Amino acid sequence: MPELRTETLTVNMGPQHPSTHGVLRLVLELDGETVLSVLPTIGYLHTGIEKTAERKKWQQVVPLVERMDYLSAHSNSLAYALAVEKLLGLEMPERVSWIRVLLAELQRLNSHLVWLGTHVMDLGATTVMLYTFNERELLLDVNELIAGFRMFPSYVRVGGLREDLPAGFHDAVRHILDRLPGRIDVCEDLLTKNEIFLRRTRGVGALSRADALAWGLVGPIARASGVPYDVRKAFPYCGYETFDFDVPIGAAGDVFDRYAVRVQEMRQSVRLCRQALERIAPRGEYAARDVRVVPPPKDMVYTEMEALIQHFLIHSQGFTVPAGEAYVPVEGPRGEHGCHVVSDGGNRPSRVKMRSPSLLACQAIGKLAVGGLIADIVAVIGSVDVIMGDVDR
Repeated sequence: MPELRTETLTVNMGPQHPSTHGVLRLVLELDGETVLSVLPTIGYLHTGIEKTAERKKWQQVVPLVERMDYLSAHSNSLAYALAVEKLLGLEMPERVSWIRVLLAELQRLNSHLVWLGTHVMDLGATTVMLYTFNERELLLDVNELIAGFRMFPSYVRVGGLREDLPAGFHDAVRHILDRLPGRIDVCEDLLTKNEIFLRRTRGVGALSRADALAWGLVGPIARASGVPYDVRKAFPYCGYETFDFDVPIGAAGDVFDRYAVRVQEMRQSVRLCRQALERIAPRGEYAARDVRVVPPPKDMVYTEMEALIQHFLIHSQGFTVPAGEAYVPVEGPRGEHGCHVVSDGGNRPSRVKMRSPSLLACQAIGKLAVGGLIADIVAVIGSVDVIMGDVDR
C-alpha cells in the first residue's frame, strides 16, 4: 500500500475578514484544520499620527492621540495630558483628577462592552451584542453631553478639562451606573454556563504566566494568566490610590479567563465610578490655575488687556513647554497605555510616542493560536482585544 503524503496549506485570514477586528492580516500555515504557524501582518491602517503630532501645537495633539486607540479616547488623551503636565510641573485640582478618573472608567466600560458584544458575536452569540451596544449608547450619550462629540470628545486637555461639567451630568451617569450591573448579570447568565461558549473558550489560546511576562503583555491578557500588574495600583495617578477597588486575576490564561477577568473589571469600574461621582461637586474647578496654559480666570488680578493678550497667546501661538522628556503610563482598557513626550522648549512637541498594548497583543496571537484549530483563531483574536488603530500609528 503506498504511503500517504500530506502537505501544509498557506491561507490568508484578513485583512478584510470581520473576525480579525480590523485590518489585520494573518498568514496561516495549516495541516488540515490544525494551525502550525501564524504570521501577523500589520500596517494597513497606518495613520502617521505620531509624526503628525510634531507639526501641531501642544493642545492640538489631543484630538490626534484620541484616534489611535479609537475605543479609548479618554485614556489616550489622559496619558498625553499627564505627560505634558509632568514637563510643565502642573498639579491638577482634586476635582479635575476625580473627573478624569470617572471619565477613564466610563471609557473602560464603553470599550469592554464593545469587546464583549463583538467577541461573543464571532462565536455565534448574537443576542449579547444587542445588550452591550444598547448600554454603550448611553455611555456615548455622556460624551455628547460633556463635549458634543460621541466618539472623540477631546474633553481632557493639557492643564485640566475643556470646560466644567454640564447640567444633568450627575443624573445621566448615575442612571447608567444603576442599570449596568443588572445588564452585566444578563450577559453572564447567557454565557458563563453556556455549554457552547465553554467549549469554544475553555483551554483555548492558553497563555502561561511566564509567557505573558516574556511577551511583554499587559492588561486583562496578562492578568488572566496570573500577572497582578495594574498601573492604577503599581504607579497610581489622578488619585487612584485613594479609591477602593480590586484587580481581578485569572489562572488558566485561556480565552475564558480573559473573558471572566474583563467582566469583573467592568464591575470594578462601576464601583470606581460610584466613588468618583460622589466626590465631584456639580460645579467647581475644571483647570489648573496656571496662566502659561489656561487663560486667567475672572477672579485673578489681571487687567482686561493683560487677560486678552494671554488668551491670544494660548489659543493662537500656543504655550511653550520646557525642554525635556516625560513618560506617563495609564491603565487603559487594554492595559498599560503610556505616552512618551519630548520637548525642545518650543510650542510643539518634537516627539510623541505611545506605548501600545495592542501591538504587543497582536504579535502574541501566533503564540496563542499555534496548535489549535482554525475556528479557535477567531476566539483567540477576540479574546486579546486588539485595536488596529492602536497598532498602526
